[in-house]
Amino acid sequence: MSIKLQAVSKIFGETLAVDSVGFHVADGELVALLGPSGGGKTTVLRMIAGLEMPTSGDILIRGQRVNDLPVQKRNIGFVFQNYALFKTMSVHDNIAFGLKIKKWRRAERESRIEEMTELFGLGGLGKRYPHQLSGGQRQRVAIARALAPKPNVLLLDEPFGAVDAKIRQELREWLVRLHHDLNVTTVFVTHDQEEAMEVANRIVIFSRGRLEQIGTPREVYEQPANEFVARFIGVMNVLEATVPRGSARAGELEFPASGAPDGTQMRIGFRPYAVAVSNDLALYPYQAILVHTYFLGILLRVEFELPSGLVVRGRMTKEEYAVLGLENGRRVSIQIKAYRILARDDAPLGRELVSPISTPPHIAENI
Repeated sequence: MSIKLQAVSKIFGETLAVDSVGFHVADGELVALLGPSGGGKTTVLRMIAGLEMPTSGDILIRGQRVNDLPVQKRNIGFVFQNYALFKTMSVHDNIAFGLKIKKWRRAERESRIEEMTELFGLGGLGKRYPHQLSGGQRQRVAIARALAPKPNVLLLDEPFGAVDAKIRQELREWLVRLHHDLNVTTVFVTHDQEEAMEVANRIVIFSRGRLEQIGTPREVYEQPANEFVARFIGVMNVLEATVPRGSARAGELEFPASGAPDGTQMRIGFRPYAVAVSNDLALYPYQAILVHTYFLGILLRVEFELPSGLVVRGRMTKEEYAVLGLENGRRVSIQIKAYRILARDDAPLGRELVSPISTPPHIAENI
């Protein structure tokens, strides 16, 4: 494997920035380090690069322990959030920089620069300076410069944070194609859930310096390890429920809980797509009023209020909305088709999340 972290921690003064983190990145993987600001993801990336030293634990790159290895000897390409291009150097000279440091011969260097400018769509821009380029072009130059010396690993810190939404989407698609073509092991930091879900093979989720979950985009969305992940990845309805007489109840909603002692407190989570809606008031067991509709393009986000005041968020297409004849203030019947009992944020990674209790036919065990 390309990268392995073993119980890595980092302390700044009295602040524990990274708390005993361990994971691996296989050869050729594209992995996202995802989490809110202050979660520890950028510190982890900088420790892999050699820009920060771990307080404890080990970092291995291609099987070699690199804790004490200086950054220039790790054969890593690093792209900073603000590109860090040399303002007084042309595109050609920026890309050439690492090749000169590694003492490539001139002919080989020029051949590699030509190869990179073609691959990155920078043909004809070699003589331009950074201030003469668009944000997307500057980002591509930064990545070309990092990849030119043929590093073992490419590290990207918030690579698309400095460009607008349209360019960011184009760069995401471009990065996926580039990774497919080059197959270079890549780790990138982002706080954008959609970006991580769209681009990465696997996602490593951080919060408060802790590793919360590792998995494919589908795994972290459909099988969140705890409440933090459930709330952070996508939209999740999270209800506080109490068990009386074999059912977990939140407002009018009931979820089977046979075997759970009376008074047990639970958090029930379900995605908006798990909310079934009908204009037939007798079809589903709960009646609610549509109180808000949010237009999101192809999809609509809808909010339903039950008589107790409990609000449930759902999701449907424009076509489904039209067929049901919905409008704000309309009374409907709803059902929760699938749900999970969520582990608390401090629950150990890997704790079983799907309710072990039996479920009636109209409730699925997995979402």
